[in-house]
Amino acid sequence: MAHLSQKRHVPLSILAWVIALAMAFPVLWTLVTSFKTEAVAVAIPPRFLDFDWTLENYRTVLRRSDYALHFWNSVIISVGSTLLAMLFCIPAAWSMAFVPGRHTKNILMWMLSTKMLPPVGVLVPIYLLFREWGLLDTRIGLIIVLGLMNLPIIVWMLYTYFKEIPGEILEAARTDGAGLTSEILFILAPLALPGIASTVLLNIILAWNEAFWTINLTASSAAPLTAFIASYSSPQGLFYAKLSAASIMAIAPIMILGWFCQKQLVRGLTFGAVK
Repeated sequence: MAHLSQKRHVPLSILAWVIALAMAFPVLWTLVTSFKTEAVAVAIPPRFLDFDWTLENYRTVLRRSDYALHFWNSVIISVGSTLLAMLFCIPAAWSMAFVPGRHTKNILMWMLSTKMLPPVGVLVPIYLLFREWGLLDTRIGLIIVLGLMNLPIIVWMLYTYFKEIPGEILEAARTDGAGLTSEILFILAPLALPGIASTVLLNIILAWNEAFWTINLTASSAAPLTAFIASYSSPQGLFYAKLSAASIMAIAPIMILGWFCQKQLVRGLTFGAVK
């Protein structure tokens, strides 16, 4: 029986590998293209490995752009927007999970429905407001936008994690005299730490990869790495090899973070799956 069970898992394992390779192939192709010359990058038929590898694209990108500035902008904006979002989302998710009202489910569905609105639909009013308030091309402006943009997803994730925690534990804490702040910081947060950690990591990744708002609300001083990539598209055309090098330099930090935090991320995403 065990032998038959292993045979049944072989097709699923093959399918999983095929899907994983299909998802990884664009990144691999971008990595390889970043070591090509521009002529080889646009050659037909494409040349995958049979070419003279070069680091000139990376040297050109580093000479042309202030990579360090864009990198630190990405770090500050992604971490800052995450902290801002968590400041609002943890109390909101706590209230919906442990003090639900008649319309809690409707509020959650309404919050999630706002993610269906195309960002371009609210670009003009936000742009005008930011211009009036002097927030264009500022880190604080992007921290506010990206923090608010991910609120629905974060609230939903934290709400599902908090619902897995027995309410009796919090009631016992209140009986012992714990206030609201102590209840959240010293009781709820440690119990839901895997879920909170995975939510923080996911929000950092979403903020790091956000391109629409960063390109439209920044110019130079607050531009993160997504705008750094877009700068290699010009009216004269795309410089594929240099664009690939810039893309690898932009995604490498977040991929490394995801690699080192994958256990924590998986643990948090499966938090409460098995009681």
